Amino acid sequence: MLIIPVKDGEAIDRALKRYKRKYDRTRVVRQLRARQQYTKPSVVKRQQLAKARYKQQMQSKEDA
Repeated sequence: MLIIPVKDGEAIDRALKRYKRKYDRTRVVRQLRARQQYTKPSVVKRQQLAKARYKQQMQSKEDA
């Protein structure tokens, strides 16, 4: 459960924005979407390797 302390005189919009930011960082929505459909472990591993390759290529482009 997320607790957002609201300071005296603070706008509710600002507190709501902090709540949304904190909620996004918990990655709850991402987990729910991932659990809607089963993904085989081999497919997950393949996706992770592809992501790692992509990151490495981008990093090598920055260095060059």
